[in-house]
Order: sequence, then C-alpha cells, then structure tokens
Amino acid sequence: MLSYAIAAVEMLLELFTEGCRMARREFHKIMSYAIRRLLRGAMHVFSWFVIPYSYVVSTRIRRKHLPPLDDPLLQIPAVTLAAKIRSGQIKSEQVITAYINRCRQVNPILNAIVQDRFQQALEDARRIDQEIASGMKTEEQMAKETPILGVPITIKESLGVKGMSNTGGRKLKKRRIAEQDAPVIQQIKKNGGIILLVSNTPELCMCWETYNKCTGLTKNPYNLRRTVGGSSGGEAALISSAASLMGVTTDIAGSSRLPAAFVGVFGHKPSPFVVSPYGHHPSCEDETWGNFFTPGAMCRYAEDLPLLLQAMRDPEGTTVSLDTEVNLTDLKYYYMENDGPTGLTEPIQPDVRAAIEKVVNHFNAEKVNIKRLIWSLDISMCKMLRMKDIETIYTLQTDDQPNTTFGKEILKYLCGCSDSDLPSVAIGPMQHIIQNYIPNSRLTFLDEQTELLRKDFIDMLGTNGIFIYPVFPNTAHRHFEIYHKLVDTSYLMVFNTLGLPAASCMVGLDRNKLPMAVQIIASPGQDHLIFAVAKELERKYGGWVPPPVGK
Repeated sequence: MLSYAIAAVEMLLELFTEGCRMARREFHKIMSYAIRRLLRGAMHVFSWFVIPYSYVVSTRIRRKHLPPLDDPLLQIPAVTLAAKIRSGQIKSEQVITAYINRCRQVNPILNAIVQDRFQQALEDARRIDQEIASGMKTEEQMAKETPILGVPITIKESLGVKGMSNTGGRKLKKRRIAEQDAPVIQQIKKNGGIILLVSNTPELCMCWETYNKCTGLTKNPYNLRRTVGGSSGGEAALISSAASLMGVTTDIAGSSRLPAAFVGVFGHKPSPFVVSPYGHHPSCEDETWGNFFTPGAMCRYAEDLPLLLQAMRDPEGTTVSLDTEVNLTDLKYYYMENDGPTGLTEPIQPDVRAAIEKVVNHFNAEKVNIKRLIWSLDISMCKMLRMKDIETIYTLQTDDQPNTTFGKEILKYLCGCSDSDLPSVAIGPMQHIIQNYIPNSRLTFLDEQTELLRKDFIDMLGTNGIFIYPVFPNTAHRHFEIYHKLVDTSYLMVFNTLGLPAASCMVGLDRNKLPMAVQIIASPGQDHLIFAVAKELERKYGGWVPPPVGK
C-alpha cells in the first residue's frame, strides 16, 4: 500500500513539475510575443521617419554606371588565375596592375576604399614573378605551400593589416594604424596573397549599412541609390564591380552574408575557430567571442571559396575538410520559407520567395518546421549584447575613464554634435538594459532555447545535411532603410548564435535587376558541403552578373 502511495506522490510531483515547465514556457512565449509586437510597432514608427529620410538621401545620389569591364584578366576565377601565375602563363604584376586600374576607375563612384597599398602590391608582384621565373620551386610545391601566390586580395579595414588604417570606421583625433597583422592576415600573406587595400565598414562594424564619418557612404554597383549592406560593404562593392577578386570580411551578425546577397557574390561565414577571430577592431575579451564572430570569405566565384578559406585557416584552429569530394545526390536538403509565424519580420519579397522555391525544387528539399526558430531574434540579441568587454565608444580607457557616457553621447547625437553614428551611440544603453534589467529567469530560458535549437539543427543536418533559408526578406533597399528593418536581420544572426557555418549564394536578378540570394547552412565543420552546393547554384543560375556599365 505504501508503494502505491509513493508512486502516486511521484506521479503528482511529475505532473506538477511538467505543469510548471509548461507554464514557464507559456509565460516566456507571451513575453516574447509582447516584445515582438512592441518591436514591430517600433519598426513601423521608425519607418515614418526613416523612409522619407532614405528617399531624400538616395535621390540626391546621381545615377551613374560603372566604366566598361574591358580587361579579361578581371574575369578569371582565382583558382584558374593562381594556376596560370604559377605556370608563368600570366605575370602577377599584370594581374595586380589590372585590378589597381579597375579600383581607380570604380572607387570614385562607389566610395569603398579606405586606404590602398598599390605601390607595395606591385613590388610584391614583381618579387613573386622573379621567384617563379627562377624555378626554385615546382608548380606542385607552390600550389601546396602558397595556393594563392600572386593573387590580389582586399581586406576589410577592421582587420589589422600592418601599417594600414585600422579605425573600424571610427572618427578619431589621430588615425589608428595597425601595428601588426591580424592572424588571418598573416595566413593570407603566408599563402602568397597580395593585399591591395583595406575597405570601408560602418563605425565599429555595428550596422548593416556601410557608412561612417571618416570615409562616408559606400554605394551598390547595381544601383548607386541602393545600399550595399554591411558591415562588409566595402568588400562587397569592390568584388561585385570586378575591382577585387576575393576579400577577407568579418561576420558576427550576417556581415559577410548580407552584403554578398545585395551585390550578387558569395559570402561565407565559416565554422567557429576555423579562422582565428583575433586581431580585429573592435575587439572583445569575452571567451565566447569566437563562437559568434569570425573572419569570413567573400568571392565573386563560388569555386574560389574553398581556396580562400584554405588560405585563411588557423593552423591551430578547428579542423575542416575542404578537399573532400561531395556527391550532391547523397546530401539531404531541408528548407523553411521564413522564420515561422512570428509576425515579427517583414514578408519575403515575391521575387526572393520565387527564387528560393526554384532552389528548393532543384534539390527536391524537404520542408521542415523548426519551431524554435521563433526565438531567433530573442536569443541572438540577448546572447550578443551580454558579451563582456566588447569595444564600444563607451569602453574604459587606460585611466579607467570611459570615452563618453550614455546621456552625454545621446544628447550630442540628438543635437548633431556627436562624432559617432546611431548604432554606436545606441549599443551602450542596449547592453546596459540587457545586462541589468532582463530577469535572469528570462536569460536562462533563452540560453536553454539556444542549446535546444542548436541540437535541433545538428540532429537534423548530421554530416550530410543542408538547410536552405532566406538571407533577408528583400533585395537591396534604399540607403538607411535598414533602420526600420533591423528585426529582419534575425535570419542571419541566429546562425552566429548557434555556431553553424552559413553562406549567401547568388541565384539571379529580381525584376529591378538587383541580385537575389539564398542562405545555405550546414552542421559545424561541414563547410565543404556548403561550397559544393554554392558551386551547383552558380552552375544552375549563372552566378555573378556584372553590374550595369556606361558607354
């Protein structure tokens, strides 16, 4: 009789516990719904101000097209170019000269270059040509030891390139110059790449619009009145306009993928710690930094993605297989059309939705409903804004005094006197609210959802799965419209939060002749699967389309 009583009590306790869990889940769902509706309402209110401002800014930009793309050297993929340089069929100096000339043609129109090193790049190319001509190494040796020998590379300005500007788009009394190369730059040089320049980024990389008070606004080669995205917008503008072939970007919330999508090239966020996350400005001392942030690869041609990632890899970092042959018919394909019935993000643009449907049909992908994706924005914002010691305009200096205070900087910004842009001004108060006013129970719940969502993906994808997902609801919008579309970036941020590799892949032009893209995701360490799918998408849909040119 006693055993029955104990069993009954245990059952009641279990039911009570499960009831508490359900109540807790429902409470957080209600809270999240309320927050989402509040955010959507805020975005709607922002649009009343942002859209007219965006329209005025964009219409003031003169309609111009890029100069014709005349030099055939500019349209050779890096894989082919590197082989031709090693064999002596093409001189590296010829290639570097062609890209320098193209940079000089397009940058006055696009405004993407912060600082160049054209003369040093030409000297590097001549030295490499002499080494190749000497015959000291075979082509096979060079391909193995220096796979990008003599190939031009451009770098996002927030990554340290010794002797070059490294302000992260921030207006300072004295320009910050990198005293040493970031680890990823060391690898690029070690593998034979020739650095041409450092490119524009928003202030401290804190926006999806590439603009700052030092270099100004970077424009989209397909339509100068449209955004190039951010924060790797300088790289995207140069690569898509054939002024660069490959670029080293960074990605903490879609900064490689969104610009690539808006200009019709390929942008890849690698698995965490495949590439060293250090040597970046802004920096961060949080031990979880490398789980969210990573240097990324941006290429005009899909076949160049594994080549560039191979050259960027940290020898002591996470191991990935880039040479493994992939049989596309052996892969399992899954997709979702949006982030679920959240009522938070904007509807997917019809042309973008149609492009995704074509990709889904091509791979015969299975539709899934990953319900925890409704937490995408919640978990991403709370995780990232809780990182400790990330560098902002409010960061303590060596004398333990902040650069500025919330109240002072907000007042200066409202009066038009701040040296900083809105995202940099807003980041401090946002961090303060998340870290001090969000209940611990809420944060704990979101942390649990993060781990469960990560498990959902890894269980589904395994080592041979691909997830097809939107990059963003629309193609490139007018400049600064991102300020009423901030919640739509959850399509990108969530994969940084989960630590999954992801890439933006070009799949054609919309009715306005603007590039469209889909996002391809795999399990950690399975970057080679993404590259195989990217190459197939390029084959199927034609890949990069040169921007309109003038006569």
